[in-house]
Amino acid sequence: MTHDRRYLIISPGRNEAAYMRRTLDSIVAQTVRPALWLIVDDGSTDESPQILAEYTAKHDWIRVVQKPDRGHRAVGPGVIEAFYYGLDTVEEEYPYLCKLDLDLDLPPRYFEALLERMEADPRIGTCSGKPYIQRDGALVSERRGDEMSAGMTKFYRKACFDAIGGFVREVMWDAIDCHKARQLGWKAVSWDHPDLNFEHLRPMGSSQVSIYEGRRRHGFGQYFMGTDPLYFCATAVFRALEPPYVLGGIAMLQGYFGALFKGTKQLDDPELVKFIRAYQRRALFKGRSKTVQEIENDREHLFQG
Repeated sequence: MTHDRRYLIISPGRNEAAYMRRTLDSIVAQTVRPALWLIVDDGSTDESPQILAEYTAKHDWIRVVQKPDRGHRAVGPGVIEAFYYGLDTVEEEYPYLCKLDLDLDLPPRYFEALLERMEADPRIGTCSGKPYIQRDGALVSERRGDEMSAGMTKFYRKACFDAIGGFVREVMWDAIDCHKARQLGWKAVSWDHPDLNFEHLRPMGSSQVSIYEGRRRHGFGQYFMGTDPLYFCATAVFRALEPPYVLGGIAMLQGYFGALFKGTKQLDDPELVKFIRAYQRRALFKGRSKTVQEIENDREHLFQG
C-alpha cells in the first residue's frame, strides 16, 4: 500500500537566532522532508531574518512569511495567532500538518517514524516524540505524559485537526486539542523512543519573562481549560520535583488559584470541560495510562477518520 506522506510544517518564531540553526539543520536532515515548511517571522529584531534568508536560498521547500511586529514576544495565544497567520497563506491541502517550534533538535527519522506509526493506526490524530533538555551535562526528560502530543512539535493528521476545530487561541491550547481529539474518538499520543526523542533547547515556559512567569502562566492555562482543582494540585506537586524546585510548583498554584479567585473566564465548551474533569478524576485513582485506554475503547464508535 502506498501512502500520501506530504506534510506541512508551520513554525511561528520571534528572535530565535540563538537556536534556529539547529532546528533548521535537523529538518534539512530528515529522511522524509516536509513538502513545505512555512516559517512565520513574528517581528524578529535579531539575526533571524538573515539566517532564514540563507536557508530559503538553498531549499525551495522552505518559505518565510513576515508577520507585522506586535512589539513583544507572546506565547500561548500569540504563537497560535502567528500559526494561523501562516496557515491562512497556504492554498494547497496536505494530509498532515505540524506546528513546530524553532528551538528544537530533532533526530533524522523523526517525521518518518511518526508517519509510520500513524499509517499503522488510523485513529492516531496527533502525536509526537518526547522532549529532553540539557541539565548538568546530560539529556533529561521533560516528563510529558504519553496521552498528549508535545506542544513544541504538534504533528497532526489534517482530518483530525479539522474535526477538533483547530487550536484554541489561549494558553493550554496544546492540551485542550488532545482532550478534544480523544473526546471525538481519536487518539493523542507521544512516544519515548530513540527515533523520536528530541532536544528542547530552551526549558519549557522560559521564553517570555522568566521560568517562574511561565509556571504561573501554565497554572492559569490549567484553570482556563477547566482542570479539576484536586488534579491540578497533584500536578503542581509533580512539577515541584523538577527545577526550579518547589518554587516552580508554587508559581503554578499562584497562576491557577489567582485566576480562580478572580473568577476569570474559562473555556467555553461545557461538554469538553466535563469530559476533561471526568478523565482527570479517574486518572487520579486508576492512573493516566489505564484511564486513557478505557476512554479510547469507550469512544471508538465515535471515530470518523
